[in-house]
Amino acid sequence: MLDEALLQRRFNVLGKHSPLFYEKPLHLVRGEGVWLYDADGNRYLDAYNNVPHVGHCHPRVLDAIVRQASQLNTSTRYLHENVVEYGERLVSKFDASLSMAMFCCTGSEANELALRIARETTGNMGMICTSHSYHGNTAAVVQVSSFLSTPEQRGRYVRTIPVIDPWRDRAGRDDEALAIEYAEQIQKAIDDFHADGVGVAGLLLCTGLSCEGLPDFPAGYIARAVEKVRRAGGVFIADEVQGGFGRFGKHFWGHERLGVTPDIVTMGKPMGNGHPLAGVVARRELVEDFTDRNPMYFNTFAGNPVSCAAGMAVLDVIADEQLQENAETVGNYVLESLRALQRRHTVIGDVRGSGLFFAVELVSDRNSKAPDGALAKRVVNGMRERNVLISRIGIHDNILKIRPPMPFSRANAGQLIETLDHVLAAL
Repeated sequence: MLDEALLQRRFNVLGKHSPLFYEKPLHLVRGEGVWLYDADGNRYLDAYNNVPHVGHCHPRVLDAIVRQASQLNTSTRYLHENVVEYGERLVSKFDASLSMAMFCCTGSEANELALRIARETTGNMGMICTSHSYHGNTAAVVQVSSFLSTPEQRGRYVRTIPVIDPWRDRAGRDDEALAIEYAEQIQKAIDDFHADGVGVAGLLLCTGLSCEGLPDFPAGYIARAVEKVRRAGGVFIADEVQGGFGRFGKHFWGHERLGVTPDIVTMGKPMGNGHPLAGVVARRELVEDFTDRNPMYFNTFAGNPVSCAAGMAVLDVIADEQLQENAETVGNYVLESLRALQRRHTVIGDVRGSGLFFAVELVSDRNSKAPDGALAKRVVNGMRERNVLISRIGIHDNILKIRPPMPFSRANAGQLIETLDHVLAAL
């Protein structure tokens, strides 16, 4: 039952434009593993939230936070074993060229810091992002979050490239032809900067193009794009807030799946399983150059001993509970099952995904591939009415976004698929 009084109090203090999921907002009071519980005791299968990466309220993460909080919590301007050990363990998960870490509290802060590093170390200002990107909401980062900003707000130092859409664009062409075409969009942005007298600082991409709709990347596309950016004097920033920490199953990081090594990587949300922990990992020379220019750079709360304890517990749980392997095996089962639904329901135009990250594109007509955002909205709310939580993404809001916590099991997947089948059949 919707708590109308609580909803009105929220409107009064946060405003009616503070976003809420679903036509009937959920009043959640408890979480455990892949489950969420509302104030009436109803249980919901969480097939959306990546913040509780290793599961809601994981006891090992909670224990690590409580133990360290009961001993000490300070800024990183004091020596502490947790801070150093977590930094060492984190960079060990990357290519050897990415060997230095800087901590933040949110993904927005991480991307803000990455922008500063890119711009100050290259001496250039121009940043390239997609035309439907989200990388955070600070004053600088919202300019490269085209999902939230207008061309006027983005200003002179940002250029957007169209969202790739191989499902619609292929027209019989192979990956190489598409990769060349899509990489040329990067070159056009670079040329446009140069015509305006602006140097290129970098390319910032989510490694799954998550808000863009999780399109399949043509082989070689990102390598071509990054080569053009580096030749123009810029760097590649890989946003791993949604794709990192084993989400894609076979690869621990999304950029590994794309076959490229970034210059800078940003992380957030899942890093501390809900504890405010985020970070930047980058090439040593970039970090040292940046900190030489900004010798007093620090962030009071970022990377404190409690946050780092949470971060280490997350890494431990991923390894000990084999969650990356789980993402691959359960993810393959979900993909097969979604494609079976596609064969039964003509409104499913395309199914994409890897590991525990899926996109189900809904269309009004499979031949024309016309996107159907209104249908996707009905499906998302229909799933919520049947106690399974998902969301939607894409330029037309017509793509179902399924991104559960990493302990998501085959049984959980069965419930997800069965519920989606019933919702689609009832439309």
